[in-house]
Amino acid sequence: MSAVTDRRQVDLRPGPIDVHAHWLPRDLFGLPPGAPFGGITDRDGQMFIGDTPLSIDTRLMSDVSAIRADMERSGIGSRVLSAPPFAFALGTAEGTGEYVESFNGELARVVTDGEGWFAGFGCVSLADPDAASRQLGELAATPGILGVAIPPLLGAGSLDAEPLEGVLRRATELGLAVLVHPMQLPSPTLAKHYLVNLIGNPVETATAIASVLLGGVTERIPELRICFVHGGGCAPDLLGRWSHAWHARPDVSAGSSVPPEEGFRSLWLDTVTHDTDALDLLAKKAGEGHVLLGSDYPFDMADTDPVVHAVERGLSRERLEVDARAFLQL
Repeated sequence: MSAVTDRRQVDLRPGPIDVHAHWLPRDLFGLPPGAPFGGITDRDGQMFIGDTPLSIDTRLMSDVSAIRADMERSGIGSRVLSAPPFAFALGTAEGTGEYVESFNGELARVVTDGEGWFAGFGCVSLADPDAASRQLGELAATPGILGVAIPPLLGAGSLDAEPLEGVLRRATELGLAVLVHPMQLPSPTLAKHYLVNLIGNPVETATAIASVLLGGVTERIPELRICFVHGGGCAPDLLGRWSHAWHARPDVSAGSSVPPEEGFRSLWLDTVTHDTDALDLLAKKAGEGHVLLGSDYPFDMADTDPVVHAVERGLSRERLEVDARAFLQL
């Protein structure tokens, strides 16, 4: 593993490291074959996915100079870029592998040309285990690509089922970190008031965390480095309920030997909570050094001043760099 890790070293700029920021080149706005949302379009400078407005300037998703300007304004030393979740390669349609390879190649170029401003989390063909294993090997051999970004769910399964658990296992073998980002899956009960994001995203993330903790994933893969964005969704609020059920019901504890509140301390979470009390609760529930800076740039639900807000809520600029470097093994 050491040889692979050496090839992945990147000399990031000093300062807070944002582990949760998105980027997608314009020539991949068509999205992977079979993507459930339709392609991305630019309508008078605003980004749409299918017919849904995303409330962001289209330029911000791809323009590296705009990303750097935002980082300078926000006091961010470096960013780990990953694909927006609607660009995850979920199926096996013809051309999926080519899309993944194009994204990873373009990401590697941005990182290499970035002079320490950027690192990357790559993509893989999630539904094709053989392709995913090969692509993970290629990511591990690419300078500056430090991990892989994946969704919390794939079909009816989560991170304690194949093929997603296989991705976690292979990434860990290769020394890669894992970032888990919800996909904002459509639901008829969440169709109004942007609830598909406001409720759907936190629930998707909490579902994945429950699958990891109750499914015994971190026990089977003890060296797994996995970060859940948006402060872990609603999981921190539910840990007490999960732990009560773990002690009370044999079907809840059957897949794990560690109570959920204890297992939670082996995960990493980001700071995108939009609430001081929520971040305080997260800091109390998470392990020491396991809360990392995130921004969700450039989306409408992003924290537009993540360093200031994290520091105001008790995290130092030094910890926002040191803890991310430990997670990324830099």
